[in-house]
Amino acid sequence: MNIKIVADENIPFAADAFAHIGSVELFPGREIKSAMLKNADILLVRSVTKVDARLLHGSKIKMVCSVTIGVDHIDTKYLAGEKIAFANAAGSNANSVAEYVMAAVLELAVRFDWQLSGLKMSVVGMGNIGKIVARKAAELGMTVLHNDPPLARQTGAPHYLPLNDLLQADIITLHVPLTMSGRDKTYHLFDKNRIARMKPGSVLINSSRGAVVDNAAVKKALQTRCLKTAVLDVWENEPAIDRELLPLIELGTPHIAGYSLDGKVNGVFQVYQAVCKRFHIRPRWRPENSLPEPEKKKIRLSGGENRPESLLADTVRQIYDIRADDVNLRKIQQLNETDAADYFEQLRKTYPVRREFYHTTVILPRENGNLSSALEILGFKTGVKNLPERKKNFRILKTWKA
Repeated sequence: MNIKIVADENIPFAADAFAHIGSVELFPGREIKSAMLKNADILLVRSVTKVDARLLHGSKIKMVCSVTIGVDHIDTKYLAGEKIAFANAAGSNANSVAEYVMAAVLELAVRFDWQLSGLKMSVVGMGNIGKIVARKAAELGMTVLHNDPPLARQTGAPHYLPLNDLLQADIITLHVPLTMSGRDKTYHLFDKNRIARMKPGSVLINSSRGAVVDNAAVKKALQTRCLKTAVLDVWENEPAIDRELLPLIELGTPHIAGYSLDGKVNGVFQVYQAVCKRFHIRPRWRPENSLPEPEKKKIRLSGGENRPESLLADTVRQIYDIRADDVNLRKIQQLNETDAADYFEQLRKTYPVRREFYHTTVILPRENGNLSSALEILGFKTGVKNLPERKKNFRILKTWKA
């Protein structure tokens, strides 16, 4: 079978992974047009390509794959009606996004002199990402509230609370898909009314989809200081984001929360396996053979008497420094509207290699040995110099004193 594959050029290792399946043509994701698909059998996309009847009409496409967890850019009903197979990469970058959220929380803790054990966090959306975020936050000593209406109906579990019961938390972090209608509609889930009901001085984190939050309403709430601040990785109208909102928030990034190389490759491998299954092809590609060695396999902390939150933040920055992404995005304010949108896209296209925490072992000095459990919760491996074997206390942050 002569299989033709059209793929977004920013899908890592797409050519290598799919080369034994058929011929692979790479194009910029936003520039994939109907004419390019006329004789194609498989389409591989990211979230920047809208896949619907307009794009696929007249093509021979037999399967569409998105290497993303979200599917709001895919008309799945159309695909089903046309008997076009579909696969996405649900859960592939969940750990990457969770690490992003924890990096943001630690950065805020340093800047605002927060003690983690004194914070209450609400997690909206308890899917693959939300579960990891909630677990890490709880094990680091935070009080965590959960919201997920579909899961609440399916399980009847009492810990899934109504959304309005979560609004008095210090931090609200969003991990829901974007749905435009229906019982669980999430478009503008946080509109001006819901944002107005949030706890004064609280923080909103959005790493789900831009339109889950009414960006104009967030801007107004920050201007009037109803909210303390916000952390936004996703924006309405990407790549033409609201540049008046950016100066008002504490941390802004260009839709890269899930952009660890590990998360990206997980996504590629998931859809690769789905393609092999659909076309009855024996898989040959293994992602571990394509991944480079992590830059930092080991970190040695020098010790000190700093606050635990500061030591954790310093360690995380050595692997993923969210401040660098924030600084790079803020340069967008110096550009005109057209160039600004292009710059946003370029930041994503040329995003540097970022590896997840589990690749790195942190060697702690004896006086900071009690940080070992907290670092392991974040995802690091640890070793302690000259410290006898100890029992792990996974809620050790509750004993910390600022």
